[in-house]
Amino acid sequence: MDPAADIREFLATRRARLTPADAGLPDYGGRRRVPGLRREEVALLAGMSVEYYVRLERGNATGVSDVILDGISRALQLDDAEHAHLYDLVRAANTGGRIAHRRPVLRALRVRPGTQRLLDAMTQVPAIVQNGRLDIVAANALGRAVFSEMQAPTPGHVNFARFLFLDPRSRVFYRDWEDAAGQIVALLRAETGRVPGDHELTALIADLSAGSGEFRALWEIHDVRVHLDGVKRIRHPDVGDLDLTYEAMQLTTERGLQFVGFTAAPGSSSDDALRLLGSLAASRIEGVEPTR
Repeated sequence: MDPAADIREFLATRRARLTPADAGLPDYGGRRRVPGLRREEVALLAGMSVEYYVRLERGNATGVSDVILDGISRALQLDDAEHAHLYDLVRAANTGGRIAHRRPVLRALRVRPGTQRLLDAMTQVPAIVQNGRLDIVAANALGRAVFSEMQAPTPGHVNFARFLFLDPRSRVFYRDWEDAAGQIVALLRAETGRVPGDHELTALIADLSAGSGEFRALWEIHDVRVHLDGVKRIRHPDVGDLDLTYEAMQLTTERGLQFVGFTAAPGSSSDDALRLLGSLAASRIEGVEPTR
């Protein structure tokens, strides 16, 4: 991945989605040669020279200050996730990717024993731990049961992105496949800005790009998001439809890992199905941890 190229493409796509009306600028009519805002208009809104903005959009981030980035973020109406992503891209471009050496990339696909014991003690709540590449690195019994479709037959890491884009079973498992696909790509795009030196992440993006035209199309949009809560709508092969609300939080004791817990609305059909799935999981002979 090339941080300079990512800056160019990210700023161009953010600029293209805004109209003069969106930015509070007069539109004098006539045919515009480019979709969205012109570079000159972004520079005006950001309070900087056109030449300076053009240089940055071409990927030259040398000497760009936080004040300038804040101005561009306001001009392009970036949300918090996009604002952080722009900062990450600029830092990566100015360090030649060496930012990864200051923030070590977590490669171990495991959690501390104490974290796993805590997961296992949560018998009524599906819970997993994932890394920034969206590998499931740990889960409790109910978490493994909810995502049982991801356990086999695909060898290697249990990874949400690989399952969704490269395994045809995901089209049935995710009842809102298109929405899930957009979220996963946006999460991976944000991660590339945070850890540009992660070779495993680069390899994952290459595999997904080679194996899925839908992934390639979404990747080119350059959307970035942060998902700390939401709803997953899945069709489980054992208990049918599940609508699960999730809450995600960073594990402060284990850099780069995120805890995700899932619940169903009390008294709902999803709650009944989740209880049934828990009983089924408890009655079966326990297998090994998620494939590592």
